[in-house]
Amino acid sequence: MPAAVSRALRAAPPDRLVEAADRVVRSRLAASRTDVFLADYRITGLWPVLDPDLPDAGFLACQGVAQRCFSSQQPVLDARDDGHCRVWVPLTAWGERLGVLLVELTGPADAQTVASIGEVADELAIALRAADRETDRYRRARRRERLSMAAEMQWDLLPGRSVRHHAFLLAGQLEPAYGVGGDHFDWSVDSDRLTVTVLNGTGTGMSAALLTALTVNAMRNARRSGGGLVEQAELASDTIHYQHRGRRHVATLLLTVDTVTGRVRAVDAGSPHLLRVRGATVTPIELDRQLPLGMFAETRYDVQEFDLEPGDRLFVVSDGVYDAQPGGQEAYGERAMARSMRSTRMQPATEAVGTVMRELFAYHAEADLRDDAVVVCLDWVGVSGRGER
Repeated sequence: MPAAVSRALRAAPPDRLVEAADRVVRSRLAASRTDVFLADYRITGLWPVLDPDLPDAGFLACQGVAQRCFSSQQPVLDARDDGHCRVWVPLTAWGERLGVLLVELTGPADAQTVASIGEVADELAIALRAADRETDRYRRARRRERLSMAAEMQWDLLPGRSVRHHAFLLAGQLEPAYGVGGDHFDWSVDSDRLTVTVLNGTGTGMSAALLTALTVNAMRNARRSGGGLVEQAELASDTIHYQHRGRRHVATLLLTVDTVTGRVRAVDAGSPHLLRVRGATVTPIELDRQLPLGMFAETRYDVQEFDLEPGDRLFVVSDGVYDAQPGGQEAYGERAMARSMRSTRMQPATEAVGTVMRELFAYHAEADLRDDAVVVCLDWVGVSGRGER
């Protein structure tokens, strides 16, 4: 069946992928229903694509099961009183969690059927990722309110929200999801190197988004031309300075991780905060802070290094997280943030970023964030994890 699904997806227009998979699954498995549920921008809900007008009662009835599948990244079976069996499987491409696939069978599901549905989900997830640039359908399903123009630019600029590798799992989240301005993250996996950048954008709205877009694309230009961290930082800094003559600048943390050795090289350009969770201990990693990108012409940067051990977790948070001080309370980063990070020890990085963000919102007593916030989490497995993930 996976081969038939693959052929059907290749032949389908980008906005009809879900229908193409639906036809094959129904015919091969005699399924009574299929649907795709996509995670929204805040990863707080899963929303149907084939049946966007699903009644609230029906949606709420399946939400708990769908969410369990999405969070665990494991198939979940839901036997119905009428003898039907709903099979929920995760839709994930290269570690990025897109949502879940629902297949409702007219009888019980055996292990082989569940495995076949999982293979269909893998094919469909990759196709959905590829089609996302060609159609707005799946983005409309994901958004629960209108994005600001700045947020539209920021989400288009992101590499994704998570990525999996034999040596690590990496995830990030932006807030406020529908109105973010300047904070951002970027990453790339190439051979035995992971590059991660996190920007603590300045300003608000469109001006912040335009500055971030300029910065990210300058760093990408250097990186894609073979430049290392220093070249990336210096090209971005010079580009910003010549555009804004020192009136605008961007605090940025640039990291590369050797995926064989766990050696981290870092350029701290007035950066966001970097913390390591090792066991139950949360420790800030102190780097020598250098000038933010764009402050002066021809600023030069130095690289610092440190090592990761298997089981280490790195968090990078922007000032909107660390320095959040709602209602005159102490800053979130003083103590509350470390507690939330320790509470994520049994969660993968993809869940941990959401936990830290939810705790931040709770710290604000559910009030709107006053500043953009970005959380990036890297779970380091190391070479011993090769082939296990």
